[in-house]
Amino acid sequence: MSDKIRLQKFLAQCGICSRRKAEEYIQQGDVTVDGVIIHEMGVTVVPGISEVSFKGKVVAEKEPPVYYLLNKPRGYVTTLKDPQGRPIVTALITDCPLRLFPVGRLDFDTEGALLLTNDGNLAQKIQHPSHITDKTYEALVRGNPNDSALQRLEKGVMIEGKMTSPARLRRLAKKGGNTLVEIVIHEGRKHQVKKMFAHIGHPVIALKRTAYGKLRLGKLGIGKYRLLSSADINRIFL
Repeated sequence: MSDKIRLQKFLAQCGICSRRKAEEYIQQGDVTVDGVIIHEMGVTVVPGISEVSFKGKVVAEKEPPVYYLLNKPRGYVTTLKDPQGRPIVTALITDCPLRLFPVGRLDFDTEGALLLTNDGNLAQKIQHPSHITDKTYEALVRGNPNDSALQRLEKGVMIEGKMTSPARLRRLAKKGGNTLVEIVIHEGRKHQVKKMFAHIGHPVIALKRTAYGKLRLGKLGIGKYRLLSSADINRIFL
């Protein structure tokens, strides 16, 4: 069972206000515990057991922020539910009791690096246009794009009436009549990498995201995941 803590401390831990301000709210009758209005100091509550309300709304403790890097397999959707009944990526995180959500998306048939978290602020920072976050992909494309074609992608191409931002590309290997190309972009437009290669006549056969910023998949196996440290999170923005 959780330990008892003072009501004003509980309100502060839940992010409602400071302890001092909480005392004012309690004195004003803005706080109830198990349906009883509290006016005096010294009342204690048991987190997870006592029902605390502030101005009529139930107060819950903030979940500690957690961050996972998943090597998403093909055949999973990056949504919290799917009307078609396809498997969802959060089902792969089997040892976290907290409610997680994916940061951004990877297509159903795309694999690779996917962040999952309960931290909305981090998700917004990664996806907001004001924060340039590189995303690295390995694209197996049909044929062998020449230097001129890759340079077009590096400079930006017109897709659906809007130019793509400059990208960085390099050939990694030839695979039969196809080519494995690394591409680094910082935009997050839907199906962007696939549309870029289709634009130059070399459609994507298979796609894998390998890194957010300097946070790389490394040897993380397909379908496997690892808990990230604050140092790992910082690598995203390097």
